[in-house]
Amino acid sequence: MAYVKNLFDSNFIQYASYVIRDRAIPEITDGLKPVQRRILHTLLEKDDGRFTKVAKVCGDVMTYHPHGDASIYTALVNLANKDLFIDKQGNYGNLYTGDGPAAPRYIECRLRPITRDIIYNPKITEFVPSYDGRSKEPVCFRAKLPLVLITGAEGIAVGMSTQIMSHNALEVIEAEKKCLRGEEFHLFPDFQTGGLIDCSEYKDGLGKIVARAKMDTSDDKKIVITELPYGSTTETLMDSIEKAARNGKVKIGSINDYTASSVNIEIKLPRGVYVKDVVDSLYAFTDCEKTVYCNLLVIKDNMPVQMTVTEVIKYHSNQLIGVLKDELEVEKAELMEKLHLRTLERIFIEERIYKNIEQMKTEEAVNKAVKTGFIPFKDELIREVNNDDVEHLLKIPIRRISLYDINKNRKEVQAINARLKEIARLLKHLVEYAISYLDGIEKKLAPSMIKRRTTLTNIKTVDIKTVVKRDTPLKYDEKNGYLGTGVSGVELLKITPFDRILYVRKSGIFTVTEAPSKVFVGPELRYCNYADKETLSKVLFTIIYRDPKTQFAYIKRCKITAYIMNRDYFFAPDGMEVLHIDHRKNFKFTVNYVQKPRIKNTKETFKANDFLEKGLKAQGTRLATKEVQSIEAEG
Repeated sequence: MAYVKNLFDSNFIQYASYVIRDRAIPEITDGLKPVQRRILHTLLEKDDGRFTKVAKVCGDVMTYHPHGDASIYTALVNLANKDLFIDKQGNYGNLYTGDGPAAPRYIECRLRPITRDIIYNPKITEFVPSYDGRSKEPVCFRAKLPLVLITGAEGIAVGMSTQIMSHNALEVIEAEKKCLRGEEFHLFPDFQTGGLIDCSEYKDGLGKIVARAKMDTSDDKKIVITELPYGSTTETLMDSIEKAARNGKVKIGSINDYTASSVNIEIKLPRGVYVKDVVDSLYAFTDCEKTVYCNLLVIKDNMPVQMTVTEVIKYHSNQLIGVLKDELEVEKAELMEKLHLRTLERIFIEERIYKNIEQMKTEEAVNKAVKTGFIPFKDELIREVNNDDVEHLLKIPIRRISLYDINKNRKEVQAINARLKEIARLLKHLVEYAISYLDGIEKKLAPSMIKRRTTLTNIKTVDIKTVVKRDTPLKYDEKNGYLGTGVSGVELLKITPFDRILYVRKSGIFTVTEAPSKVFVGPELRYCNYADKETLSKVLFTIIYRDPKTQFAYIKRCKITAYIMNRDYFFAPDGMEVLHIDHRKNFKFTVNYVQKPRIKNTKETFKANDFLEKGLKAQGTRLATKEVQSIEAEG
């Protein structure tokens, strides 16, 4: 058993780690999940500027992704619908209605040029073998923008989940520029479906937002929904409205969906009902208002880490500077190598060093002759001549030597030196260079990525209890002893689904429950009403009970000030027998004593208001020193 347990623990840990790091949670460096990264890597490899069938792209991605084409197809469609990385051609579904995309053989895609600018530079990207070892794929792209904030992400892993809101690309870039300048910045979500959001409790990506549909209420008899709240489609929104209408929570005449390129859900109201009577109910009982809880969880340094939006922006600001620096360093090294080769070519041809190899018989002799020929010019060289340099020089064709243009070489050298000087300047002013780079990216953004679609506002959340009307009858079936909204009998009061109900049985037991559908309370119900503080504070209960051992009777007057839901309470002390329960403040009652030979007065009348109010758990006051037979209350 110990072996099996250890094996299970080990395998489960491996599985959990895999799901967290390699499937569900995005990497902060490029904001992508593995399947998204593999899709973009494939498109970058195969990109020729033309549209390609999605079915073919899915097949190519399977070179890197070991989970089949279905997950690739879904991820590609979702990624394309972000309108940042991929150009679409064909039916990619409708974000508003929730309609799905066409089959992969009918739709096409291609890479947008801006994708290369943001994520792709193979010279500074780390690659690892693919799952079958036949190809290489990037560990992660070194993105120059915080894509995890622009695209957003949802994912459920083992024991954790992520819910990252999408943000406006232009606002993210502006925030990163402010961060680079050391200025204060704030970022709030922006959704493709538009709508209204309240970010007062966003808490920098770790709180919650309240999202609402945008409505046109200019017509008193008609409501037109023009934008959807986050996470909704016209289908799910209409379903929630129709359900609320069936349950009597919202009064509507008809609802129709005219959505095409923009959202248009028309709600017509019945006679006698106006917009002001319905709007709050729509927010309270339907998906027209949703509360979304955020959790910015990402993979950072190979571990799941919860971060804030501000921390992500700061992380990517530093990453951008690091990426730009590495790119400049790589370009500088390449230019230095190119300058070295151009210098070698000039000296090799101008000084006729190639003449030194005409009489050489062996490869070693040729190599030595070339290196020896450069000794007088070593001060002009950037570094020493190696075997690769000699191989390069020996591959220069005779035609090129005879047509060698010294002026062209000098211009090329001047251009290289000018660029090296520019790189040296940029390396000294990386922050300014990073800001200018972000300015350039802003100009390349598509118009759909620039304009904010979701309106920021302050939303006063509708309290459902204040909107719903008490119109559901609570009935009592005296014959069978059932109480509830689903029984037939005498109507006691009108309630809502959110009311708490107090009912008292003949036995002296009282209970508080949610609005009951059907509950057995016995054939003699003594009291039933709302269990809110206002109602309970006005009700004074009078309980007359008897001790079975002594037959003495006691009276207690009290109010119910506290309770636990769905729990039975007994007004009298344990073991006592309740003779009468009343909720009137003033009434008279007659006590019938046990008849005995020496007792002449066998009855005595009392006034309830002659006795003081006590606590619910207090003992009652004894009525008399005689044994009690029964109680008769007036009225």
